[in-house]
Amino acid sequence: MADADLDAVIRQLAKQQNKTILAAAKKRRDRFSGMAVKAKDKDAKDRYKMLAQEVLEQANAAARRLLLSADNAADSYARAMRQAAAAELPKSATKRPEKKPQKPADASAAKPEPSKATNKPAKTSGKTPGKAAGKKARS
Repeated sequence: MADADLDAVIRQLAKQQNKTILAAAKKRRDRFSGMAVKAKDKDAKDRYKMLAQEVLEQANAAARRLLLSADNAADSYARAMRQAAAAELPKSATKRPEKKPQKPADASAAKPEPSKATNKPAKTSGKTPGKAAGKKARS
């Protein structure tokens, strides 16, 4: 399956999903039919029979839409691959690589280094620090 075309894989998966949908619909139809048999009044029997019929119709419609969608996707993929295989390769133009302007050797020396300011604590007279200084010391 590693060498299989993806369009065939798409169709195969859709067929598997289609079978699953129809099997589930048949189970549900059988369930409603069983409920119709067990129903005691005529209205309930008719309602369950109608539900059983409707389940199968809706499931068939959903399965049909699924197959059509998968076929469209598979056809689109196959068409795109055929077009890609038939397309001519673009001619490569020979370009010379552009030279980057070189930076002067003293470029790093030309920029002055930012001065580093030192934060020295202010000298206190030895008294108990005020409220603002106490908050700084705690954090």
